[in-house]
Amino acid sequence: MAEELDQLMMTHCIGIAKASGKAGEYPYGAVICRDGVIVAESINRVTHDRDVTHHAEVVAISRAEESLGTISLDDCEIYVNAEPCAFCSYAIRESRIRRVVYGLSSPHMGGVSKWNILGDVDLSRSMPEVFAPPPVVVAGYMAKEAEQGLIDWNPLIAAIIARRGLFGAAPQVITRVMEACRVRRPRRRERMLRFLRRHFFDYFGRR
Repeated sequence: MAEELDQLMMTHCIGIAKASGKAGEYPYGAVICRDGVIVAESINRVTHDRDVTHHAEVVAISRAEESLGTISLDDCEIYVNAEPCAFCSYAIRESRIRRVVYGLSSPHMGGVSKWNILGDVDLSRSMPEVFAPPPVVVAGYMAKEAEQGLIDWNPLIAAIIARRGLFGAAPQVITRVMEACRVRRPRRRERMLRFLRRHFFDYFGRR
C-alpha cells in the first residue's frame, strides 16, 4: 500500500514538474500529502512571482500550512522530483515534515547530498522545542522517470546537466534500508515533545 501511494504521489509530482517547465519555470514540482490525501502542491514560482524564494517546496509548504491551519506539518510527507536544496531543506525542517521522498539527487546543491540538513540531529537535540527529529528520507525514488521529465523539458539543457553531474540517481537500495531502520513508533518523550511543540511552544513566536 505504501509503495503504491509513493508511486502515485511521485508520478503526480513529476507531472507537476513538467507543467512547471512548460509554464516557463525550472521543471521542479512538490506535493505534500497527509494520510494519503494531497493537501498542497506547487510548481516552481520564481519567474511568475519574481521572487527567488518561491521554490516549489517552499510554496507548497506555505500552502499546506494555510490549508491545514497550522505551521507544524509533522504528520505530512513531501514528494519532489529533485533533491531539495539547502534553502528548501531548512524549510522542511522548520515545518517538521516527517518524510521526504525525492527522485534525482543533487550532489552540488542538495540538502542531503551536499549539506546534510535533512539528516542533521543537532537541530532537534539542541532545540527540541522547535525542531522535530530528522525526517525519513527516501532518495532516488523513480529517478529514471524524474530524469526523463528533464529530458522532455529541454533535451539540450538536460544533456548539460548530465555532463556536469548536477543531478544523479541515489542508491535506492541503501535509502530503502535507511527508511526501514527509521520507521518506528515514536517514543514517549518524542510524543510528548510533539504535543508540546504544536500546543505550547509554537505560541511563543511561531503563531
